[in-house]
Formats: sequence, structure tokens, C-alpha cells
Amino acid sequence: MNYTSTRDINISVKSSEAIAKGLSFEGGLFIPESIPKISLTNIKYMAEMSYRERAKEILGRFLTDFTDEELNKCINSAYTKEKFETDAIAPVYKMNANQYILELWHGPTCAFKDMALQILPHLMNVSVKKQGLERETVILVATSGDTGKAALEGFRDVEGTKIIVFYPEDGVSSIQRLQMCTQAGSNVFVGAVNGNFDDAQSGVKKIFTDKEYEKELEKKGKALSSANSINWGRLVPQIVYYFSAYCDMLKAEEIQPGEEINVCVPTGNFGNILAAYYAKCMGLPIKKLICASNKNNVLTDFINTGVYNRNRDFYLTSSPSMDILISSNLERLLYMISQDSAEVAEYMRKLTEDGKYEVSPKIKTTVSENFYGGYADEEKCSGAIKNSYEKYGYVIDTHTAVAVSVHDDYVKNTGDNTKTVIASTASPFKFNGDVLASLESKEGIQDLDEFRLLERLSEKYDLRIPKSLADLEEKEVRFEMVCDKNQMRAVISEFLMN
Repeated sequence: MNYTSTRDINISVKSSEAIAKGLSFEGGLFIPESIPKISLTNIKYMAEMSYRERAKEILGRFLTDFTDEELNKCINSAYTKEKFETDAIAPVYKMNANQYILELWHGPTCAFKDMALQILPHLMNVSVKKQGLERETVILVATSGDTGKAALEGFRDVEGTKIIVFYPEDGVSSIQRLQMCTQAGSNVFVGAVNGNFDDAQSGVKKIFTDKEYEKELEKKGKALSSANSINWGRLVPQIVYYFSAYCDMLKAEEIQPGEEINVCVPTGNFGNILAAYYAKCMGLPIKKLICASNKNNVLTDFINTGVYNRNRDFYLTSSPSMDILISSNLERLLYMISQDSAEVAEYMRKLTEDGKYEVSPKIKTTVSENFYGGYADEEKCSGAIKNSYEKYGYVIDTHTAVAVSVHDDYVKNTGDNTKTVIASTASPFKFNGDVLASLESKEGIQDLDEFRLLERLSEKYDLRIPKSLADLEEKEVRFEMVCDKNQMRAVISEFLMN
């Protein structure tokens, strides 16, 4: 299988080249030229498999220039009980009759990004070798919180790589900041950017498409690549866990073979829910994809109107990983539906120059047929956390709460009680202050620091603190630099030349 670019259909590369490059030279995203199909018979067979075996079934259909030995090595190195503290890797918890929580946060950084970023370094190493490239790969990442730490942890001290992560100075939680700024590793760098996530992300994209800088790095034996979900190697592993969730429900006899489910995903950059759409296109019986946004509801408005407009107020919320107004992976969906790279390139031009675009009737119709868009403000998010615990004894984080709230609204608005997999994207411990404020009161916890909050959540709600968070208090803060987005290139150069 080969890959083309969302902005130039004349491009055709193998999966290893798409992963090694990260971003196409003209700024487009790599996308498979066709979508492989998985039959219901295959799905029933996969229900008896382990997570690693399921990953092999899915990844093998997309990464066709990887040998079985290479794939097995990547998968077995990434998805271990030691790293994820459970053999299930991504277990499904039945919260009630029609809400099933897909726990994607059992990895080393307690967020769903581990599901892809534990395997991406291995995929990247194989890809670079396949391209015959003798270079140092520089992983450049913009993060709204979770991608950064997961990428740092995945790539730390990986031979032949350096990793640089930028995050918005005021746009991550205290735990997220500590996780990144205390990161160990001789090949890592972390910097804060004045502004919001979109500032950090646009700064990174500008560097990726800077031809002069690319040549400068090439002379020094270095090449940029990405660990954000703009990299196909980041997105494709996410398809696996939707198949795995369906298989787990089959095995537990919660659904019958072929029975449709809904999938509800809290998302800002659109990558996580796009992976579910790929799963649907491959043959997974998904009825509706429910896109859950927080107060930064640009995706909700797009799904409901066909107009994408980032010209709006930006809000800092209790679900910071979704505080995004430019959803990069939406570009892949536009191409999948239109099959017209020139049309997609024009949408992206309008987004850059005008901050908005309106899609064709064909795209709007297809989006509305497959997706439902809703959002939850801070009050609804808090209410969902409290309600989930009081009704079901289950503690959820702020991002999962957005999804639960939106799904509740979806059921009320549509009357659709189809069993729904809700992607739970972070451990409640990562957002302990907001979780505790919802379960109790802000006044009761206002004098507690991050580490006492961890202890309070653990002791009062009988939850085990993940080891990676429990150890944070003893770690030294290594990175404290803050820069403007127009200084990012200089910051990168200084780190790389040291």
C-alpha cells in the first residue's frame, strides 16, 4: 500500500517513507491511497486474540512494506504489561447499560497518547533504516499537554534521535507541566511558548515547511520529523484500539457479531476520532461517531454547519488537551471524502489566510451522516464527573467527562440508546484538582498542592496512584525556558548544536 498527500495527489510513497518524513514537503498530510477491509469473520477471529495480536492484524494491512519480523518487534516492544500495567493494554469498563469506557490511559504517562507513542519510535527507527538514511532524526512536537510527555517518554535516549517539545505556557495542567519539565534523557528538550496551543502548533508547522531551514539541517546530518498525529505512524496505531474494544465486547457477550455500536471521543485535534472513522471504513460496525468538544467548540460548529471558523474566542478549560481551534487531522477527513487534493489545499489556504472555510455540499452531507457534534461547558463537565461517581462509583477525568456529558445529550436529543464506547483519554490523577473540585468542592482542596491532591484522590476514592505520577515529587525540574513562537527556530538550533 502506498500513501499520497492531502494536498498533492501526484505524490506516492511507501508507509516507511511517510512515517520517516512525518509531513509531506508541501505541507500536506500523508494518507493511504486505499483503505483495507476487515470482514466480520476476521473480527470474530480477533476477539480471541491478545491486544498485540490484534495490533498485528490491523497494522499489517497498512504498513505493507514492513516485514512480519519488523512488525512483531515493534508491537512486542511497545505493548507490554510492564509498561501498561495490564495485559489488556486498553481494557473496556462497563459503566452502565449503554456506556462502555475504553480506558486508554494505562501507559507510562497516564494518557491515551501512549497507545501510539510507545510504538512510534520503533516504527520510526525501522522506517529510517528502510529509507537508507544516515542522519539524526529530530522529532519536533507541539503539545496541548499529553502528546508532549508521551513523545518524550517514547523517544528518550533512542539512538539516532533528538526530541524537542513545545507547549503553551498557560495551557497545560500542573501535572502535565511537571511531567514534561522533569523529563529524563540526554536527547530531550522542552520549551514553553507564549500563547495558546494553536500558536505552538502553527510555529511547528512553519518550521516543517521552511525549505531553507531544512537544507541547513541536512548539511548537519539532521532531518525533522513529527510525533504529532500529523504523522501517519502516530495515527495508525490508534485504529487498533477501536477494533480491540469491539472484540472485547464480543468476547464478554455484551454485543452480538455484527451488532452496531456508537463511538464517542473527546477531541480537539480530530486525530483520535478520525482513527475511529478509519475503523468504520474498514468494516468495524460503527453506527455514529460522536465528536465531543469542550467550550472551544469549533468542531461542533463545523459538523453542524459545514463551516470551519477559528475566528472566535479561545478558552482555557479544565480539559486543556482539547483547547484547540485548529484541528489538523480534519484535513485528512476532507480528503477522504472529496478525493480532491486541490480542493483540500484551497480549504487549507483559506484557513491560513482568512481563518475559515466552508466545505462542499458533498463533504457536509457525508460528515453529517457519519458524525454527531456536541460540546460540554465547564459546568456540564463537572456535573458528569460527580454523576459518574455517585451513580456508578467510577471516577473519570475532565476530558472523559466532556465525552460522557456529550453522549448523555446525544441520547436525549436523538433517542438513540445504541451501546456506546466512550474513549477515556486520561487518568483522573492527571487532572486531580478539577476532578476533586467536582467530586467535593474547590474550597476543600484549595490549600493542597499537586502531590497532596494525588494522595487525597487516592485515599478517599480508593484509587491507586500511577507510579509515574507518584514519583514526580522527587524529580528535578530540568526545563524552564519560555519563548515567543517566532523564536522557536532559534531555540531548536541552539539545542541541536550543543
